[in-house]
Amino acid sequence: MTPLDLKYEDRDGTAVITVAGDLDISTAPRLREMLLTFSEEGTDPVPLVVDLDACTFLDVPGVAVLVGAARRQEARGAQLAVACTAEAVLRVIRTLGLLAHLRVCGSLDEALARAAEAKPQ
Repeated sequence: MTPLDLKYEDRDGTAVITVAGDLDISTAPRLREMLLTFSEEGTDPVPLVVDLDACTFLDVPGVAVLVGAARRQEARGAQLAVACTAEAVLRVIRTLGLLAHLRVCGSLDEALARAAEAKPQ
């Protein structure tokens, strides 16, 4: 088991969350709490990118956190994109049929561009 490490960075108004380590049933709540801070009542919607390139393991609870965040973003008129090239992580997302819904991109730059497509004014 690889411990989960979460990092936040503001990239020109887009929130980038970097996930390193295992995103599973025991660690997914930490990511959920971090992502919820960007959709709290009274806050302006911002585009979000979740960078999973350093994620070593992903299971269904982790995917559920990402799907929930994507839905919250859409409801607020903002986007969430995922940057990921880790094949083991992509396999889980692909198997669940969520590549398009999560806007999975092959690089951080591509994910930043996708998330900014509907950047709130």
